[in-house]
Amino acid sequence: MTENRERAATPEDLTRLFVERANARDADGLAELYAPDAVLAFPPGSATVGREAIRAACEQMLAHVPLPFPREEPLPTVHYGNDLALTSTRSSDGMGTRVQIVRREPDGSWVRIIDRPEPEAEADR
Repeated sequence: MTENRERAATPEDLTRLFVERANARDADGLAELYAPDAVLAFPPGSATVGREAIRAACEQMLAHVPLPFPREEPLPTVHYGNDLALTSTRSSDGMGTRVQIVRREPDGSWVRIIDRPEPEAEADR
């Protein structure tokens, strides 16, 4: 992960950057959108913890999902103070809402710390 990639300047940037990197099949770039100790609720029903494990999960996901990855419009961000926020998108297939808790880093960029990428309707089946 030594490339100089764009960092998320706002919580909403994380969604755009995720789609761009997924469509480029850039698992390393996807992992950089997460804090080193982040928790990803993927695959459904499990928790993937830590950036390296998330990178591996992203590699597996990219090997199995059809591209292009759909861009989903962010729902309004809910801020908790200046450094935490809840972001979400309505899934492009209308099956539910994807949610993430994001944190501002000391350099001012944002990363995901908790991510539930599967819409609730799918994840709870």
